This record gives sequence, C-alpha cells and structure tokens, in this order.
Amino acid sequence: MNQIFRLSFMRYLLTSLLPVKQNKAPLTEGNILKTLIMLAFPIIGANLLQTGYQLIDAFWVGRLGANAVAAVSISYPVNFLMISLCSGFGFAGAILVAQYAGAKNLKMVNHVAIQTLVMVVLMSIIMTVIAWQLSPNILHWLGVEQKIFADANFFQRIIFLGLVFNFTFILFQSLLRGIGEVRIPLYINALSLGLNFILDPLFIYGWGPVPAYGVAGAAFSTLATLSLSAFIGIYILFKGKTDFQLTLKAFQFDAPLLKSAFKLGMPSSMEISARALGLTLMTGIAAKFGTDVLAAYGVGARLISFVVIIALGLMKATATLVGQNIGANRIDRAEKTSNYAATIAFATMTFIGLCFFIFAEPLVRAFLDAEESVVAMAVSFMRITGPAFGFMGAQLAMVGTMRGSGNTVESMTFTIIGVWVIQFPFAWIATGYEHFAELGVWWSFPASYVLPAIITFIWLKKGTWKEKKVI
Repeated sequence: MNQIFRLSFMRYLLTSLLPVKQNKAPLTEGNILKTLIMLAFPIIGANLLQTGYQLIDAFWVGRLGANAVAAVSISYPVNFLMISLCSGFGFAGAILVAQYAGAKNLKMVNHVAIQTLVMVVLMSIIMTVIAWQLSPNILHWLGVEQKIFADANFFQRIIFLGLVFNFTFILFQSLLRGIGEVRIPLYINALSLGLNFILDPLFIYGWGPVPAYGVAGAAFSTLATLSLSAFIGIYILFKGKTDFQLTLKAFQFDAPLLKSAFKLGMPSSMEISARALGLTLMTGIAAKFGTDVLAAYGVGARLISFVVIIALGLMKATATLVGQNIGANRIDRAEKTSNYAATIAFATMTFIGLCFFIFAEPLVRAFLDAEESVVAMAVSFMRITGPAFGFMGAQLAMVGTMRGSGNTVESMTFTIIGVWVIQFPFAWIATGYEHFAELGVWWSFPASYVLPAIITFIWLKKGTWKEKKVI
C-alpha cells in the first residue's frame, strides 16, 4: 500500500505542477522584442537555478576552509569538459527541432528528439566509465597538491556518476527550448534546487543517522537532485505533456539523420569543449601558484559563471527564435532578433559588470572564508574582469544567431580564437613575468571577451549566415 501511495503521489505531483499541453502563439509572428524577452527570462531563470547548485555547494563547502574550496573548484572545469564532449547531439537536436517546429513539421520534431535522446544516453554512459577511470590521472595532470588530492578525487568521481543524468536533462531542456517551451525546465530546476538546498548541509555536515561526508557530501546531493530532474524530463517527453510524445516502440537508428546531426552538432560540441578545456588549463595555470591562488580563482570563476548565465539565456533564446524563423523562411525576423539580442546583452552585462566591480569584496566574502590575502586576490580578479562583461554578453548573443541558423563551424572557430589564440597564450606568457604572476590569469579574461566580440560582429554583418540551410 505504501508503494502504491508513493507512486500515486508522484504522479499527482507531476501532473499538477507541470503545465498541460496547450496551444501557444507561434514564434514566427508578433513582436520580436517581446517574444525574445519572454523566451529569455524563463531560460535565464532555469540557468540561475542550475547555477544555484554550484553556489549552494560553494556556500556550504566554503565553511570548511580554503582547502575544501580548492578541492571542489578543481573539478568544476573538468566536469564542464566532460559534459562538453557529449553535448553535440544536444545542440544539434535543439537546432533541428527549432527549424522543424518553425516549418510546422511535428513528425520530424518527435523523430529528431528520440534519435538524439538515445544517442546522448549511450554516449554519456561510455563517458562516465572513461572519466571514472581517468579521474586520478586528470588531477595529477593538473598538478593538484597532495593535501587536497583525496577529497578532489572522491568529489570528482561522484560527480562523474551523474553525467548520464546531467546529459539527459540538458538534452531535455534543449529539445523543449527548440519548440519554444521554456517554463517546464524552470519549474523542474526550482524543485531540484530546493531539494539540493536541503540535502547539501545534510550530507556535508551530517545529521542524525546521516554521516558527515564533508566535501563529497555536496557531490552526493547534486547526484540525487540531477537524477530526479532527468527522470521527470523523461516522463514529460514520453507522456505527451508538450508537443513531444516519444516512443521506443519499433525504434531504429536513423543513420542519415544522425549523420546530419553529428555534422551539425560536432562543431558546437568542439566549441564548448575548447572553452571547457581552456578553463581547465587556466585552472592548471592558477594551480601552479599554490592552493591560495587556486581558491581565489575558484571563487572568482564561480561568480563569473553565475553572471554568464544571463548572456547564455539570451544566446539560447536567440538560437530558438532565429532557428524557428529561418525554418519558417522569415529571414527578416531572424536578423532583427540577432540585433536586438546583441544590444540587450551588451547593455545588461555591462551594468552587471560595473556592479561586480563596485561590490567585489562583499560578493567574494559571501563565498570564501579565508585569509585576507586570499580574499584580496579574488577581489582583484573580479574588478579586472567585471568591466568587460558587456563584450562577453554581446558575443554570446551573436553565437546564438550562428547556432540557430546552423552556422556552428563559424561559432566554433571564433571560440577557439578567443580561448586558444587569445586567452591561454596571454595567461601563459603573462604569468611568466614576476610582476604579473597570477594577474596574468586575471587579465586574460577581459582580453578573451573583447577581441572575439569584435571579430564575431564583423562576420555577422557580412550576412552570409542567412544563407545556411540545415533542413
């Protein structure tokens, strides 16, 4: 009886909290600016809630001291890299779904969704096995100090176990975003974040029969909430709560479609992988200056990742709106969307960057309980990078235009230029000078924001992106 009650309650929770399938105004008509903002806000909200995982972890782990913060910080870019390696099908699915939805071809919308979902689950399982085995080697390659090595490895391996759930939920959000449904992921993220807020201190510090796992407790909490989110997402896709109603009955791999998705998604996967690997190596450069610098860098990087999600929300909204309008052959609306998005992103992110410059110290102290010298380094990091946030925001918004139109190779190219031609060489060379030291890492961030934004703007103004055909 108890099991029947639990199943009934879970079904009631899902059906009552999640909106039922309903007709929405098409994204290919009406006021572009209003539609862009209505898409962007729920996406930003969902991304803020997802980043809340990291901030809640940082808040509670920060109470354990600088060594604990460093142990967690080292795994963040590595996990980002692992996610990036399997993200190609997610990007391709979102692009194809958006354009097929714009063309009002719901049969292909569902076909693309089930094909990409199966591939992502299979690939993530393979990646989990590989990442688990290589975890100690990765930490050795990054030069992690012995005093935090055990905690970092344990934390990282637990996070790797959640890759399949992480990938599945990321794809779920991408697919729904492609059809313009951005509210449901917001609700699920709110539910899982609330659970994470409860589980984090419980697993980190222990209570009653639950032992104190320390640093690893944050990973256990994230694993539990990610798995819940993934299972809810699968339920929605297969139960027809939206325009999707997937089925595994008589499933067969569609080789031509998967090949097309691979060609479309692989550049995006390589793009985010290049960015993630760059961040990983930047962490390695910071680590060579010792645990204190690594802790300062870790807190600064987390705060920046919190800000970036606003630009990422606009990027994803832009990709959806551009994709659907190109699918509907409304190129004029796609171009106006691109212009609106870049302008809004630049203005918004510049304002936020100035706020970070002014309030850098209280922001850092909220997430780092360490010696004054460590806090001062983190504050310096924020004040150097903050004023350039506007360029980073504009560039990401323009990347949304590239992805939505299927120009993923160009988007990848500009990212590689920003990270590997500008940021990493700058940091590597500058940190070699004694008077720069860790400041070389700090200054590499604004350099990687400004120049790629200018290059991307020049390319978009040529207009060749409007000629791309993917469906």
